[in-house]
Amino acid sequence: MSIGELADRFDLATHVLRHWEAMGLLTPATRVNGRRYYTRDHVVRVATIIGSKAGGLSLTQIRDLLSASTVTARRRVLSDHADELDRKMAEIAAAKQMVEHAMSCRAGDIAQCPNFQRMVRRMMDDPGPEGAIAVPEHWRNGMSRPRST
Repeated sequence: MSIGELADRFDLATHVLRHWEAMGLLTPATRVNGRRYYTRDHVVRVATIIGSKAGGLSLTQIRDLLSASTVTARRRVLSDHADELDRKMAEIAAAKQMVEHAMSCRAGDIAQCPNFQRMVRRMMDDPGPEGAIAVPEHWRNGMSRPRST
């Protein structure tokens, strides 16, 4: 199939497939009369790339995953990604908790609500996976940005 047919199959622009080839995600297609020709294996590979992107992997991570020569290397990429997903999920959960509280809070100014302030303090004091959001250090120290020297 041509590059246009492969791209259409996944609702992609042809330049996306060329970019993926340049990045090493997609093996170069066979050329027939100067035109790229893709096989069923390419269809499976594109579907894998799209599925991996939907799972939150970056193109670099996908390339590393697909080119991993050992199970250990592949698992390392996936383990690192799982850790990142856990961190993001914790951030989202903390943000959702704050939004839900803000929606139901009867305080005139949410920033003055003691419960909301407690949530913010907890978020700032415990930036690890359990505390959710990794707040920049300068936020914890009076909210002023550190000056570069």
